[in-house]
Amino acid sequence: MAELPNPQENLSLDTFLRGLWTENPVFAMLLGMCPVLAVTNSTMNAIAMGLATTFVLVCSSLLISLLRNWIPKQVRIASYIIIIATFVTIVDYGIQAISLELYAALGAFIQLIVVNCVILGRAEAYASKQRLHTTLVNSLGMGAGFTIALLALGTVREILGSGSILGVALFGEGFQPWVVMILPPGGFFVLGAWLLLFNWLRLRKERKVMEQSGVAANAG
Repeated sequence: MAELPNPQENLSLDTFLRGLWTENPVFAMLLGMCPVLAVTNSTMNAIAMGLATTFVLVCSSLLISLLRNWIPKQVRIASYIIIIATFVTIVDYGIQAISLELYAALGAFIQLIVVNCVILGRAEAYASKQRLHTTLVNSLGMGAGFTIALLALGTVREILGSGSILGVALFGEGFQPWVVMILPPGGFFVLGAWLLLFNWLRLRKERKVMEQSGVAANAG
């Protein structure tokens, strides 16, 4: 897991970008795997769950940061869960009002945002220790990273499993969908492929750095 920031972090571009890459909740820290694997059988479901999680993450983090000096340490986790559950309830009713079909597709995973390790972890490790503006930027970055990860899985699974994206057909009538991709095992296959790709890129970058260091040492 990536190192936690020091108390009272100075705001910088890295405050936002960490959530997109080095501390990506899915591809780097492997958090929130239940919704990642369960609801990413379509692009629309992935976008909806990503935006819902981002809303809860940003709003709860801001409120926790604002109240961090007033929440007793002995009941901080219970307090965080109550705050998170409040915003999850707002999201739950909001999605019902927007689309009952989408609400049915996401199912119980909307309510399970309450116990999502991404949100509770950021509340304990970051929002409870940082100022309001750094918390806002960091939570937006983490939410964007989580949404991008869901979108990466949902897009691949829908294209291969249904031959479409956002309900728009991409291939002709002769295309044979890979039905397994929209079933639970498909989530594991696609997640494993993405993790393999990112791990290969990371190792490739490390090799280049080592080679450059070796060349510099020989030249010296």
